[in-house]
Amino acid sequence: MSLEEVKNYMNSIRRDFADRPLNEDSVKSNPFEQYAIWFEEAVNAQLLDPYAMNLSTADAKGKPSSRIVYLRDIIDEGIVFYTNYNSQKGKNLQDNPAASALIFWSELERQVRFEGRVEKVSAEISDKYFAARPKESKIGAWASHQSDVLSDRMQLEEQVKFFTEKFKDSEEVPRPEFWGGYRLIPTRVEFWQGRPSRLHDRIIYLKKENDWEIVRVNP
Repeated sequence: MSLEEVKNYMNSIRRDFADRPLNEDSVKSNPFEQYAIWFEEAVNAQLLDPYAMNLSTADAKGKPSSRIVYLRDIIDEGIVFYTNYNSQKGKNLQDNPAASALIFWSELERQVRFEGRVEKVSAEISDKYFAARPKESKIGAWASHQSDVLSDRMQLEEQVKFFTEKFKDSEEVPRPEFWGGYRLIPTRVEFWQGRPSRLHDRIIYLKKENDWEIVRVNP
């Protein structure tokens, strides 16, 4: 397609959403219990990577950046993901611990949004998760200086060869100190259900001390 054809397509193709309501009275009182219900339905629908989410961070000056990561755990009302602490998102979170995460299940016409602060999980939690990864992924964590500039692909492959050789006789590849988990502890969680005529249902959970307040907002 030419650029003009792309623009015409984006502005001419329309579809409506299914009529699947989401009501305040039907959701769970805790957003993580509601997420579990929707996640099960996403798994049963055989969606590809139902645990994938878009994580948005910002640096000290408020400049945002986003990327797809995997939600790997839920601990103490927080969602957990893993990365290199020296990556762009790791540096962002060091300067500005506020973040948001968006899960989009297009086939179910649903979104879940988490907004809050982020903190590192314990070394024990990171160690346990890292130990369960395939050895090739562990080597990759050592080899990749995530977000740093590479001269070419060969430089990365040489780093992989180096650490493959280094750990070839090791039963366990240790977790690098620069790699581990973060927990996003939300104060706001939104469940979005597509509805006809763009009159979508949006149910919001707001953290009030130790409880969650449930409200509906305009689409």
